Parts: sequence; structure tokens; C-alpha cells
Amino acid sequence: MRVGVLTGGGDCPGLNAVIRAVVRKGIEAHGWDVVGFRHGWRGPMEGISRPIGLDDVEDILTRGGTILGSSRTNPYKVDGGVEKIKAVLADQGVDALIAIGGEDTLGVAKKLTDDGVGVVGVPKTIDNDLGATDYTFGFDTAVHIATESIDRLRTTAESHHRALVVEVMGRHAGWIALHSGLAGGANVILVPERPFSVDKVVEWVTRRFEREYAPIIVVAEGALPEGGDEVLLTGEKDAFGHVRLGGIGTWLADEIANRTGKESRAVVLGHTQRGGTPTAYDRVLATRFGLHAVDAVADGDFGVMVALRGTDIVRVKLAEATAELKTVPVERYAEAEVFFG
Repeated sequence: MRVGVLTGGGDCPGLNAVIRAVVRKGIEAHGWDVVGFRHGWRGPMEGISRPIGLDDVEDILTRGGTILGSSRTNPYKVDGGVEKIKAVLADQGVDALIAIGGEDTLGVAKKLTDDGVGVVGVPKTIDNDLGATDYTFGFDTAVHIATESIDRLRTTAESHHRALVVEVMGRHAGWIALHSGLAGGANVILVPERPFSVDKVVEWVTRRFEREYAPIIVVAEGALPEGGDEVLLTGEKDAFGHVRLGGIGTWLADEIANRTGKESRAVVLGHTQRGGTPTAYDRVLATRFGLHAVDAVADGDFGVMVALRGTDIVRVKLAEATAELKTVPVERYAEAEVFFG
């Protein structure tokens, strides 16, 4: 049997751990040939691939990024894209695909399954917003990076007695902001799930200054001020219709400075959250996902995604996994209003 593997969408720590698990179990337990498709869905669409052997994955467990590269290619937005994928798979003798990605990559996987291609999905996103799984790998690392950054920023904020606004990733879901903000002891956490009042934020910031402490505000890139719009870097959209967000931190820092007369700075963590060595948790979770994805392929159980439920790895339909985003249930945190604005 010949099995292909690809990584799509934004990169994140743990991708290489999945690839390693797929290759090792596929070869050692089943005697399969494993083919790595480069650059996300562009690989199987354009025939960009290479064999992956045991030597290729020997030392990649601790490496961030992905040895296969990634992209936001959407074959359903390319004329004849699906037919090209089918032709490439047939030409290269690939019997099944393991697609590692988030909502967009796995949305394509679901459609390809409906169109007769055997695909098994593995949930990857630092945003932890993919439905049907308790956690996605990459999230834990992103939260650790953001928390460490908040810890470091707190010391310089206190030294200069200024407000610091930390902008983290999170287009539609505020999981990174929530977890890193709580872990870092932020005074205000702003998430996309609930529009925030600038007046209320300024009130909390002022109260913090009055106590002779420097306020720390954590804001997800997709957070919205009441009655306002998303802050965009550009109006450009990718192949899945997403615009580039960014700048809410700077906008809010300026608002705080103008309304309080206190010095206020913004720090955008950006792609720092995606990079570097995965945490032990993400290495283990990614490895388990890869091993169970191989089991699904061996069983001929296509159109599924491996998922974490409690401490168990289970299989769920790709249709269920991509039906809706998993967002922060802010009503559960009503007793901690300070965290949501």
C-alpha cells in the first residue's frame, strides 16, 4: 500500500511529530510506502512529492514547522483542481491520504472524501477552534509562548509604569488569549466571542494605575470593540476567503493612552506563537494522532478525523469535525467579568 501525507494551512509546532509517527508505524507495522506531498493541497494537485523513509524522520520530533512545507491552497478554487488531485494520486499509485490541518484543510478533506478520495484527517491548529476534539496539537505550545511573553512584558511594564497590550492570535476563537491571559495574570482578556467596551477597559486600566501597578491587557486579533469592526492588516483574502487580521492591539493601546494620559504600548506576538520547539504535551498528542491515523487507514475507515476525547483518541466524521468552530463559551466565565470586557 502507498499512503500520502500532507500538511496544510498555517504551520504549528507538532506537525513533524505527526509525520514521524505516520512514517514509522506505516513502514514498520504495515510495510507501506509513504509519500510526502509538499506545500499542502498544492502538492497532490501539482504532483509535488517525495518518498519519506525512516531516515527522513529520525530527528524531526523536536523540530517546529513542517518538513513538507505548507500552503493555503484550495483545490476547489482552482479550475480542475479535484480532477488533478485524482490524476496525480492514480499516477503515483497513492491509495490513501492523511491530511494534517485545521478547518480549511480538513474542509477540503471532507469534500474530497465525498468525491471518492480516501482521506483521514488529523486536527492541527494553534487556535484550538476545531470542533469534535477537546484539544488540537500546537495549542499548548502557543499558549506557553504567549504566557512566557506576558511574564517578560510584565517586568518592563512595571519598570516604566505603563500599560501593555499583548495581541495574540485568534481570528474567531479566543482560546489562546483566555489561557495565556489567565496563566499570565492579565488584568483584562478580550476575546472575539464577546465585543468589548473600550470605556470598561479604560476603567479597569485606570483602577490598576491607581493601585500603582502596570496593567496588562491580552487581546485576541479578532476581538471587536462594541459597534466596531475587525482591524485588518489588508483587505486581501486568501483561497479560503479569510482576510488578514492584525492591529487591534495597537488601536487599543492608542485609545488607552488618549483616554488616560498614561503611556501605553502594544506588542504583537504574531508568528512567534507558531514557531519553535513543541512542548512535551504537543509532541505526545501529535504522535498519538499520527499513530491512530495510520490505524484508520489500515482499517479502510476514510472520511474520519482522529480526535481527543478526554484522554482517549477516537474517530469522528470529518463532516462533524468541520461543521462549526469551537469557540470560548464566555457564559461559563461570567463570574470573572474582568476577563471579558
